[in-house]
Amino acid sequence: MTPTPRLSVIMPAHQAALLLPETLAALCASTLPRSAWELIVVDDASRDNTAEVAGRWADRVIKLPAPPRGPGGARNEGAKVATGDWLMFVDSDVRLHPDALARMADVIDADRGLVAVFGSYDAHPAARGLVTEYRNLLHRYTHLQGAGDAETFWAGCGAVRRDAFRRVGGFDTARFPRPQIEDIDLGYRLRDHGGRILLDPSIQGTHLKRWTLTSMWRTDLFDRGIPWMGLLLERRHHKAAALNTGRAEQIKVVLAASGFALLITAAVLGSIAMAATGMTALLVLVLSNLSVYRWFAEQRGWSFALGAIPLHLGYYFGNALAAAIGATRHLVRLPPPVLMHA
Repeated sequence: MTPTPRLSVIMPAHQAALLLPETLAALCASTLPRSAWELIVVDDASRDNTAEVAGRWADRVIKLPAPPRGPGGARNEGAKVATGDWLMFVDSDVRLHPDALARMADVIDADRGLVAVFGSYDAHPAARGLVTEYRNLLHRYTHLQGAGDAETFWAGCGAVRRDAFRRVGGFDTARFPRPQIEDIDLGYRLRDHGGRILLDPSIQGTHLKRWTLTSMWRTDLFDRGIPWMGLLLERRHHKAAALNTGRAEQIKVVLAASGFALLITAAVLGSIAMAATGMTALLVLVLSNLSVYRWFAEQRGWSFALGAIPLHLGYYFGNALAAAIGATRHLVRLPPPVLMHA
């Protein structure tokens, strides 16, 4: 009789034929014995040969008909056929480190009270360039600072106890039909049911995605900021979330909004005093993030860290804009903006 695997690794894949040889080969190079985990790839209505490529490595390939259901829906379908006690979700553009599955198994075994565990990107994205490396390093830094008990979940490299996943109904595909904050929402619901979630940044994967300014802003505004603000407002009576929504980060968002608003108004009115006040607010914002920039410098040098400052200021301004739009939509109950699935 075939033993039950400890982990069911589930990878949602849409138009991922070029990525899978690298990410699936990395998975299968895991130091965790192959008998201890199964691999399920869910082809989310791809138009390329994603399913065929996945079949070279996966124990099971599920091909979903069009239209695409988004990663949440694909993960739910994989969970339906999973046999492991834990469901480990890995994105198709994440190349796991060889020890990632073994580390995940060790953490799960060491603390039987956990319902979910997630890791982090490493500090070395496959693509190079200021925007891509800034985005990746910010993710890594945020997860290093938030290590330990967590309020949310990340499905790029994270595992959930199968019975807990089913108890909360899995990913909410009605609300998040495309890549958004479906994993954050899942984490909140797991916590609402009394579950403990752990963030362990030693469980790592290399991100293969190349970011541009446009893709970064689009993602932060429409797929993260606006829906996350709406979710937080709905949950305003719950405990405040960790990671990048804590009180200190909220103050920084206010500083960014105030600084940019004052500079724009100063340009219109020709007010030097107002411009100076706006610059002061942004300077305070920069100084409040010195620990971030020092860490950037440790990883890439001070020239990179200095180049990342304008991107980081833009990140906070984007958060402020998303908060304003999200709050307005919540107050007037507007439907979320509709974007086409890639």
